Parts: sequence; structure tokens; C-alpha cells
Amino acid sequence: MIEDAFTANRMSEAPLSLHRRILSDIEQNILTGRWQPGFRIAPEQQLALQYGCSRMTVNKVVTQLARAGLIQRRRKVGSVVLPQKAQSAILEIYDIREEVKAKGEIYSHQILAQAVRPASGQEAQHLGLSRKKLIADITCLHHAGKQPYCLEQRLINLDVVPDAAAETFETLSPGPWLLDHVPWSAAEHRIAARGAGTTEATHLAIPIGSPVMVVERQTWRLDQSVTSVRLTYPGKSHTLTARFTPSQAG
Repeated sequence: MIEDAFTANRMSEAPLSLHRRILSDIEQNILTGRWQPGFRIAPEQQLALQYGCSRMTVNKVVTQLARAGLIQRRRKVGSVVLPQKAQSAILEIYDIREEVKAKGEIYSHQILAQAVRPASGQEAQHLGLSRKKLIADITCLHHAGKQPYCLEQRLINLDVVPDAAAETFETLSPGPWLLDHVPWSAAEHRIAARGAGTTEATHLAIPIGSPVMVVERQTWRLDQSVTSVRLTYPGKSHTLTARFTPSQAG
């Protein structure tokens, strides 16, 4: 039934618009580093000829990229790529697998639950979607050796990452899989110390109420939310470390 809903949703969607195609092509070049800071983007008239569209369509794309901080429009020079500070945030997006290996432990992960379903009202509001849109809902348990290391509860916006609907995440857990497949332009972290609830305690093999560290993270691709994840670590087994410079702190 979930597969039928996903198929119907994808069939009902219009083909990728020229606006979205041009936007996607340019941001991929910027966010993957193919176009380095200072790179001059082709003039709007040239892009319009390349994509076979009006200059107005290209102008809207360039305006959106400028508002997102990916490019700067300079008079008599054109549009140039800006340094992407989001990729060097104080709290970087780390691969849990590498965290575990850095501790000298053997890493493994297990997908506990996975579903494609419509977003609830609260989820849709959080992700900036309508309630009719489908999301991937994934629960993954990461291990260090034989011990539970982190419980991952993740929602993925299938409008931005449609391939996630059919992905099993058996080889790569959701986090590194997303980093490999979708460039992100902004991220937000929220960190809290809490007492473990029933679900967290069960999966992490700790008593209910034990201290846990919860990292909630949301990432965006321009103006679209890519994913929202809650990472729950047993408090006694994890330390959060960040390195920064005075310019970052300011």
C-alpha cells in the first residue's frame, strides 16, 4: 500500500521544470566544489540559449541563488560563486561510522524500521511540506563493537531525495548515503541532555531515565529541507567536540 501511494504520487507530479533543472545544475556545480569561489557563471543570455528558455527564467534562478548566498551578482562582472561557509560550520556533519572507528571499535548498523508515508501535520510544518507529500521515515541503530552506540531517527523529504524511497541503506546508513547523494547548503544543530525514554532505553540497552545526549539536525538544499534527524547517544559514552577559529566564533 505504501508502494502504491508512492507510485501514484510520483506519476502525478509534473516533469522537472526548466527553472528547477537550471537551479539544480548550478547548485550541484557550486556545492560539490566543481565551481570554486570566484568562478564566474555564464551570462544570463548565454544560459538562456544553453537551456532553450527565456532570459526571465534564468534571471529568477540567479536571483534565488543570490538570496541563498551561493553567488554574488556584481555589476559589469556578472555572477560569481561565493565561499560556502555552511560546509565549514562549527559543528560539522560527521559520519557516525568514522566516529566509531576513531575509537578503535568495529562499526556496524541495523535498520530497525523503514517506511514511506505521508507527513503528519507537525512533520510537514517542520520540513516545510504539505501534508500530502511523502517522506521516508527511518530508524537506524549504530553499534560500536557489540554495544549500541547511537539511535538514529530520521525523516527524508522525498521531493528532494526521491531515490531514498527505494534505498535499503544496508551498505551505507542514511547519514553518509545522503551526504554522497545530495549536496546541502545549510544546516542547523540543536543539542540537549535528557533522560532516556522507553524507546531510547530499549534500543540503547540502558535503564529508562538514564542520561542521554540528543543531537537534532536539519539540513537544507537552498530553500528546501532535505532531512531532519534525531541522534540519541548514551550520555556516558559520547563526547561532543568542536574546533573553531575566532572568525567562526564571531
